[in-house]
Amino acid sequence: VYSATDDKTQTLAKGEGNTVEIEASYSDVDYTIELLQNRFIWFDEEEMTDPLVIDKGLQHQAVDMYNTANKKAIAEFKKATNKVTVTKFDFNAFVDGVAGFTALNIAEARENGDLGIFALVHKNDVAEIRKELGTSLQYIEAYQRTGYIGSVNGVNLFNSALATEGEIALATKQAVTYFVKKGAEVEQERDANIRKNTAYLRKSGIFALTDQNYIVKLVRGA
Repeated sequence: VYSATDDKTQTLAKGEGNTVEIEASYSDVDYTIELLQNRFIWFDEEEMTDPLVIDKGLQHQAVDMYNTANKKAIAEFKKATNKVTVTKFDFNAFVDGVAGFTALNIAEARENGDLGIFALVHKNDVAEIRKELGTSLQYIEAYQRTGYIGSVNGVNLFNSALATEGEIALATKQAVTYFVKKGAEVEQERDANIRKNTAYLRKSGIFALTDQNYIVKLVRGA
């Protein structure tokens, strides 16, 4: 996990030099590769009755796998320690949060064609945000996605049931890495005697918080 010190840029007069410097470091964190697997069972008679039920079950395997992986990814975001304490989630709070990212961080995110800086907002904080931000909350058509609330100060806000109430994580995709050990695979087996079919969907890998320079938490407090 990589990290670097903040607030080390100084304003200097003629003849003066820096008295502090930015320090970068990393720490080793052990992770165990996880196997994600689900299964769906159906009988031939069910397919004869309504084949759409079988189709829905097979489709939901991928959806359920994605939801489980998403929970694990957000759990890693929650491990971040870079925090900014704010009294309320207003425009100034997001300005302070974005200040925790360097211009290089933002530029890298945009060059990668992703969402840039995004924020995960708990459903109970959405109303407060909309009231506090008012017209500062812009809706950008290019970022229309599930749970999209709007954008403020270059941050794209998303409603997430997995977020922590009273805490908003501002991050880019570089903060958490998904190490894929083995991609998604599907395996199917059949018990011909009783006409039973079983489909397995599995994936091996691990989500890990690898760079805390790409995530800052806004924490509502005194």
